[in-house]
Amino acid sequence: MRSPFKLILALGALAIGASAALAILPHPVAPDVRFATLSGEILATSDLRGKVVLVNFWSTLCAECLAEIPRLTETYRSCAPRGCEVVAVAMHHDSLLRVADFTFRQGLPFKVAFDESGEIATSFGSIRVTPTIFILDKQGRILKHYVGEPNWRELRALLDQALQ
Repeated sequence: MRSPFKLILALGALAIGASAALAILPHPVAPDVRFATLSGEILATSDLRGKVVLVNFWSTLCAECLAEIPRLTETYRSCAPRGCEVVAVAMHHDSLLRVADFTFRQGLPFKVAFDESGEIATSFGSIRVTPTIFILDKQGRILKHYVGEPNWRELRALLDQALQ
């Protein structure tokens, strides 16, 4: 019979090895989706390579989403001159008219897309909770994924690092 101590050591070593392997794995590449913006522009994630990209899934029906818009706007204004793009993707269950009205009234300075079919949310991993944010590096890899309101200080630090 094996001693519990040896079993605990073996499980600990396995956990450390798995953590180390995950730490060195490359970041997954974001899906190549096409965004149809409210301004009529069509762009794909592959078109944004060379920029750091924040993709924000949101809804006008989500109070937390609406509350974070000023911080998202501030983040965009400070990072855009250094090569950052923000694409706010309104969820398919929202109303296009409500999204367009909100975007116009708020004067949102970043790209706003409407995910009419839900295909974009599905491609990013069946997004169902808003807000959900993905940070993509200049090569289109997913650096971080936030569900709910992000830690804005951490998010800004990550963007600053990716923009260097």
